[in-house]
Amino acid sequence: MPAGPAAPPLGLYVHIPFCETKCPYCDFNTYAAIESLMPSYTRALEREIAGWGAWLGGPALTSIFFGGGTPSYLPTRDLARLLRAIDAAFAVAPGAEVTLEANPRDCERERLRAIRRAGFNRISIGVQSLDDQELRLLGRRHDAAGAIAAVDAARVAGFDNLSLDLMFGLPNQFVASWEHTLAEAVALAPDHVSAYALTLEGGTPMEADVRRGRLAEPDGEIAAEMYRLAIDLLAGAGLAQYEISNWARPGRASRHNLAYWRNEAWLGVGPGAHAHLFDNGMASLGALGANGARFAVVKPPRDYIRAAAAWEPPAAPVTRASLAAVPFLDTVEAVSDATAMGETMMMGLRLNEGVSDAAFAARFGKPIAQAFPEALTECLDYGLLCWVDGSLRLTDRGRMVGNEAFRRFVVEAAMAG
Repeated sequence: MPAGPAAPPLGLYVHIPFCETKCPYCDFNTYAAIESLMPSYTRALEREIAGWGAWLGGPALTSIFFGGGTPSYLPTRDLARLLRAIDAAFAVAPGAEVTLEANPRDCERERLRAIRRAGFNRISIGVQSLDDQELRLLGRRHDAAGAIAAVDAARVAGFDNLSLDLMFGLPNQFVASWEHTLAEAVALAPDHVSAYALTLEGGTPMEADVRRGRLAEPDGEIAAEMYRLAIDLLAGAGLAQYEISNWARPGRASRHNLAYWRNEAWLGVGPGAHAHLFDNGMASLGALGANGARFAVVKPPRDYIRAAAAWEPPAAPVTRASLAAVPFLDTVEAVSDATAMGETMMMGLRLNEGVSDAAFAARFGKPIAQAFPEALTECLDYGLLCWVDGSLRLTDRGRMVGNEAFRRFVVEAAMAG
């Protein structure tokens, strides 16, 4: 592994765009029936990983997250090759969190043993529901029994850091059904649970079915009741809520996702992946400035493969201009002070720890009250936020309508910018 200059660590996101089937609610950059691209895709991704490692000087990684798509659908040998490429290009920290998102149907015991030996030490299983009728509605390729078997297989394979993804607020979903899913999930003793309300994204088959009256529109009040139920049942099972939609046992909060919520730097590779790099002490990023740049990779896998497979990183420093010349990047944008402050509030308030006023002032040169006088006053007056030990946090009421608080900070930031 390259020594590289001393610098704060990064999180690395690796996008795997392949799915055996695409779920009707999904609007992620994922594709079915392109398995023939897997070998060339893996080679292109290895090339991109090596290029970034060389260009950035081999910085330390404290988290690696394979998301998608369905990363577990990629052959095990290719997953192992990609981890070796990362290890060669970056200084992977001892004990780094290395996560694989997995579909229960891909979780055969021996395969998971091989994946664990390859270097993955955390697995996030896309259960979504433990009701077979709801799983059919969601277009999932597993049933409840298969999801339970997947968790058992992951434990036998040696995964002692296991997360379950759950979904509520579905069309025609009953509170009793959600309570059953939660109870069954808790019985599996996960180390981490992510529970998200269904969002009907424009352009997805499920959104079209609701719009045309083929499916009932999800009920917001019932979804709120389901959310409160999740808070109570997961807390009772020893899973502490640390973010609006995430619960964990002690020491098992997702380190990778915490980097997003704390508005830290991260690198994303693969088609459609996003990144945010800034001058956080890394010698190669000095020209990006304090708030740096965000960029996104082109979405079509074939376009990505053609451009990334032949990429040679430049010898010049990483600047917005040199980033714009990278052939597989779709967009590159500077991040203003106002945008960085607004996003720090929007993302940080999702966390139970909130946003530290001292940390905010150290980063941006002014306290929260000076940066956002109107948004702060309104949110405090409406009971959405409160101060706790020098940090601004959502109240219990604010947690139910968090977007109302987030929107005020984003709007004020946009007006200031």
